[in-house]
Amino acid sequence: MVTVTVAVIRFGGSNCDRDSIRALDQLGIDAELVWHEDGLPEDLDGVMLPGGFSYGDYLRAGAMAARSPIMQEVREAAADGVPVLGVCNGAQIGCESSLTPGAFTTNQSARFQCEHVYLRVENADTPWTSAYEEGDVVEFPIAHGEGRFEVDDDRLDELEADDRILFKYCDEDGEVVEGANPNGSKHNVAGITGEEDTVAVMMPHPERVALPDLGNVVGQGVLRGFAE
Repeated sequence: MVTVTVAVIRFGGSNCDRDSIRALDQLGIDAELVWHEDGLPEDLDGVMLPGGFSYGDYLRAGAMAARSPIMQEVREAAADGVPVLGVCNGAQIGCESSLTPGAFTTNQSARFQCEHVYLRVENADTPWTSAYEEGDVVEFPIAHGEGRFEVDDDRLDELEADDRILFKYCDEDGEVVEGANPNGSKHNVAGITGEEDTVAVMMPHPERVALPDLGNVVGQGVLRGFAE
């Protein structure tokens, strides 16, 4: 059996790193906690940028972590085809690092929101969504104050046309409507890919719905992208 090793990057203020490691371990994926100042280890099969509040979200969420030297290594690894997944604060870091387009900004409600949401799978032909079918409705938790996806309209149209939208916020019946959008994200976008679909960011937390003891394991489908 081939062992897959994923580096889970810890910045000052990360708080979902251990959750991510446990969720990956549940899938038989070897996960290694890496302090950002230590750089990426060799012989790496994946990188996960976990949630939290890196550097207290000063300046902008993810902005300071994105300027850590390790992120240049992450960009180089991504360019070489190494899978990279950013979740919540990791998604903000990913956008700030230009791994993916756009930005995650203050929620439309101007408050921190911790709740469960429904997502519709928009593209099932990626490593992160291949466990689902296009149109599937899945329930994930969110926990963020700056999760509103923003990008200029022309760029958003390009992302839609190129099938780079992974998930959209929807209601229980799979309808993408304004009332199901928890943060005001354009087009209800909850997750997108980079130039290559081996790189992805998303605001909802797959690692929090990946352990059988917690009942819902729908997030395992996303994390299995590291083993594709």
